[in-house]
Amino acid sequence: MNTSSERYARIFLLSHMRAFTSLAGHILGSHPEINGYYEMHVSLEDVSALDRQLEVFMEGDVFKENSRYLFDKLLHNDYLLKPDQLGQTDMKILISLLEPEQTIKSIVDLFAQKEIEDLYASPVEAANYYIARIQALAGFARTSRQPYYYFDAELFQRAPERLLPKLSDWLELDSPLSERYQIFSHTGKARKGDSSERIHSGTIDRTPVDYSHIAIPEDVLRMAREAYRECRQDIVGNAADSVRLD
Repeated sequence: MNTSSERYARIFLLSHMRAFTSLAGHILGSHPEINGYYEMHVSLEDVSALDRQLEVFMEGDVFKENSRYLFDKLLHNDYLLKPDQLGQTDMKILISLLEPEQTIKSIVDLFAQKEIEDLYASPVEAANYYIARIQALAGFARTSRQPYYYFDAELFQRAPERLLPKLSDWLELDSPLSERYQIFSHTGKARKGDSSERIHSGTIDRTPVDYSHIAIPEDVLRMAREAYRECRQDIVGNAADSVRLD
């Protein structure tokens, strides 16, 4: 089988930590036309990066027969996507944001569970990451000549019946995306996405998580909310299409 990087169109999900991106990856990656479901930690700034991305995927996975996409997600400002530098590669770009309070509390909750004290266990540092990340996504939206589709990340949990048909259409899939998904070899592993038990259920869990034990300083939350409002407005305004809660 030809596994050159040119054979596969790309799906890139640009988002941030704790925005249901593991769920998104599993739902997309379970579709017969799509390979990949986790973050490959490759900066895509030139054509050679596509080969590196392919190598990362093939270290632990094989391509599905008759598939046509390779999925990757970028959640950190350390990893860039420069579509104009990727030659003639066919690609579909998705951008997604989750509102700040849930996101920041979820980041803190995750990193507070680590054995070694982590920077992001601090609400202030978690908020700093969130603000910097969504500002970078807004910058991408303002400058990229490649069209992209925006969706509110909350829709994956609150209204997947609205979201999944829209994504199926944008990606031009031959069959619709399903709320049920496969469990893969890297599911739940560190640095591969969500490590909670919820991701192992194989279907969308609509039960909200209670983060009431985590407090965010009011001034910090206010800054995050303002950044979210401004960045989301820019991203939605520049999107080729979108589906939103409002």
